This record gives sequence, C-alpha cells and structure tokens, in this order.
Amino acid sequence: MNKRVKISSIIAGVIVAGIILFLGMTPSGRTLINNWVFSIQKADDNSNYRTIKRVEDSCRAMIVSYTSDKLTFEQYKDAESAEKQSWAEQAKMRANKTAASYNEYIRKNSFVWKDNIPPDIANNLEYIE
Repeated sequence: MNKRVKISSIIAGVIVAGIILFLGMTPSGRTLINNWVFSIQKADDNSNYRTIKRVEDSCRAMIVSYTSDKLTFEQYKDAESAEKQSWAEQAKMRANKTAASYNEYIRKNSFVWKDNIPPDIANNLEYIE
C-alpha cells in the first residue's frame, strides 16, 4: 500500500474509534442514542396494531373489574348484615385500586390513541367515596 492509503486508513480508524467512544462513553453520546431508540419505539407503538390491541384489551379488562366491584358496592353498601357491608367495603377498595391503576395506565399509554380514544374506553375512572 502506498503511504497516503495507510495514513487515510489510520485517520478513518481514529475517527471511527472516536465516534464509538463518544456514543458509548459520554453522557451526550448516550443521550443521542437513547433519544433515537425512544423515537423508534414510540413510532412502533403508535403504528403497531399489537400494541394498540394490548393497551385496549388491558383497559377493557380493568373497566370490567371496576364495574363489577362498583356494582357489588352499590348492592351491599346499605345492607343490614355486617358481613354484606364488609363485602361492600372490600368491593369499594378493589374498585378504587382498579381506578387508580387504570388512570395511571391511561396516562402512560395515551400516546397510543393520539387523542382518539375508542368510545368504550373511558378517559378515567372515578373513585368511589
């Protein structure tokens, strides 16, 4: 090889090594990589039917659980039996726990719908007082 080719190869190697070190070992380089990976993941999640279906199915399951517990609470909250009132309190706690989980889940996954939530999925579930 002639001298120019060797020098060019060495310079190219140093540049590649510098880029690898920058991307792999500096906060700025890691930030660039992480932002790129996040944007790719977000684009996949926005357009991937499996992700949308998984989120919708999870929401619907939580709504069913919440509705069931709320109906149980409504049915037994004024019962004369202490046991049935206990059932109502337990159902209320489960419903409120489900509401908290659901509301957080909706907040974290709202990007999936781009402000176009299906009509059978609520924006949030109300807590039972």
